[in-house]
Amino acid sequence: MSLSNIFSKKNRALLRELVVTDFKLRYQGSVLGYLWSLLKPLFLFAILYVVFGEFFKFKSTIEHFGIYLLIGIVLWNFFIEATNQGLQAIVGRGDLIRKINFPKYIIVISGTLSALINLVLNMVVVGIFMTFDGVHLHATAWLFPLVIVELYVFSLAIAFFLSAAFVKYRDISHIWEVLMQAAFYATPVLYPVSYIIGFSERAAEILLLNPVAQIIQDARFTLVTKQTDTLYKLVQNPWLVAIPFVIIAVTVLWASIYFKKNAKYFAENV
Repeated sequence: MSLSNIFSKKNRALLRELVVTDFKLRYQGSVLGYLWSLLKPLFLFAILYVVFGEFFKFKSTIEHFGIYLLIGIVLWNFFIEATNQGLQAIVGRGDLIRKINFPKYIIVISGTLSALINLVLNMVVVGIFMTFDGVHLHATAWLFPLVIVELYVFSLAIAFFLSAAFVKYRDISHIWEVLMQAAFYATPVLYPVSYIIGFSERAAEILLLNPVAQIIQDARFTLVTKQTDTLYKLVQNPWLVAIPFVIIAVTVLWASIYFKKNAKYFAENV
């Protein structure tokens, strides 16, 4: 899976075609088409803002709570979309795999890139909301793209593992769905970490060792408000702060090995 192979002219053309095709098919027959990629997170945001902003009064304790919440929703939706696209990638392209000989990882990458396009579109909407809400960018805003790269790498690694595992074990889709439902509430998408700190600071520290939680909080810190509780603020220990990055590195290595080991059997099993 060398860079020279990934970025060869032939593979780039195939990757581009798969991304375009996937994006077109996703909204085929829909009246609003691509607008749904923007409207779905906004509808969810509106409901959650009323529940957690008004009833739980989080908006009175967090500066720019609406943007704070929206960024969490957008990044979480990207993670879910990218990993779900990866899970279905190989099985969904079974006919293509049996007919054409090409690097199978391109299919997984194309699915995550399609999700990344949606993320970019959603972040444009977030930017518009930030302007109207009077959010002023701080010097840390330049770090936001690095946070997105971290999220993409982690999502892609999980997508590689899920895509290969789903070929052999179809129960993976149900297991992953249940895990993501639990993870949604265990990740500070809806609530500020300060809410958890009120019960247990140690629980908040453990919660932020989850790479997705760490990424969402870092994104909020760089773009929205310095009030955001990050892992570094809570533990101030570089060894503990490094744990989410170690988890991501191990996931990348493990997923790459697992995918490469099983790729040769995809054509006969899908």
